[in-house]
Amino acid sequence: MDGPNGLAFSPDERFLYVDNWSAQRKVILRFPMNHDGSVGKSQLFVDMSAELPGEDALDGMKVDIQGKLYVTAPDGVRIYSPEGRHLGTIVAPRVVHKLAWGGPDGHTLFLCASDRLYRIDLLVPGMAP
Repeated sequence: MDGPNGLAFSPDERFLYVDNWSAQRKVILRFPMNHDGSVGKSQLFVDMSAELPGEDALDGMKVDIQGKLYVTAPDGVRIYSPEGRHLGTIVAPRVVHKLAWGGPDGHTLFLCASDRLYRIDLLVPGMAP
């Protein structure tokens, strides 16, 4: 890998997602988890290289209880279906680097920029750590 950064498990822990980036490539890889806890061969899950050229990184990743993947990218927090379809992007006033689920019911997504903290309440809760 060029620059692995964020990682997350699917809700059923059948898959491990890893974002991998360089100036030329921005992808999310998906690894099947074997019964013994080892990881299988990587599969390309999402390729954002053409959409996000440049040096900026992919960074944090989280998953909600429905298996949607939230990935911090230079243009915002990108949301992908469990099948890898881009569902939309949460755009914050500043570039978001890390994120975490919280709130009393787990429906709040906290977004951390370099000098700001944002929060957004969502309809679906995130996976608890």
